[in-house]
Amino acid sequence: MKIFRGSIPSLAILSAGLILSVGPLLWMLLTAFSDPAALAESPPRIGSPSLENFTTLLRGGRILIWTLNSFIVAGAITLAQTLFNSLAAFGFSAGRFKGREALFLAVLAGMMVPGQIVMLPLFLFLAKWNLIDSLWAVILPTMASPFGIYMVRQYMDSIPVQLLEAARMDGATEWEIYWKVVAPLSKPILATSGIFIFIAQWNSFLWPLITLNTESHYTLTVGLATLQDQQVQDYGLLMAGATLAALPMVAVFLLFSKHLLEGMRGGAIK
Repeated sequence: MKIFRGSIPSLAILSAGLILSVGPLLWMLLTAFSDPAALAESPPRIGSPSLENFTTLLRGGRILIWTLNSFIVAGAITLAQTLFNSLAAFGFSAGRFKGREALFLAVLAGMMVPGQIVMLPLFLFLAKWNLIDSLWAVILPTMASPFGIYMVRQYMDSIPVQLLEAARMDGATEWEIYWKVVAPLSKPILATSGIFIFIAQWNSFLWPLITLNTESHYTLTVGLATLQDQQVQDYGLLMAGATLAALPMVAVFLLFSKHLLEGMRGGAIK
């Protein structure tokens, strides 16, 4: 009985956390699949099953274009960051050159600079090259990440130096050591960072909002924001859009959850 009483506060805290986490998701799903007429009542009547919100959302075809743009942006940035972050991490981990640690500290210092500070000069730079209002304006500035370099380097530092030295003695070049030795051993952390990168870029809003002006170039987050401006009272339509936007993130997590857990477990042990 004492054990049960002692667990009551913990159960209460966990239950509150569960409600706060799952409650908004359930509200989103119930609203998305409810009849618009029922939602228009006062007070709104939630729970009348209907797919009208989704058919209305998909009817114009704009959301399909926005979703494709988001896939292009998030996929390109994920591939680019996975490659460039790992290459930079390999250089800092396996390289032995003068000023290595000072340069690495300079990279880490970039993590302390808020992104909003560099948005104006970056926008002016992209405008000079006529890249504004194109997907390149969203992709190019985020092809590498200081945090990604730091995270991958910490994992690569745990790879035995003897493996690299043995590869060098066998005549392997630095690229071959990276591609055939270090990269395969770093798959867990690369998969983990790839998941984080994809989800972050899929949800990115502010920078695409600033650089994309044409509706056909919008990403999904920006496009859904314009729907909110046009349909202020149509919460069912907005929740249907939010549901569709969440599906790719859920799919990515389910597909790569094994690698995510393996990378987190391996990083914690090392």
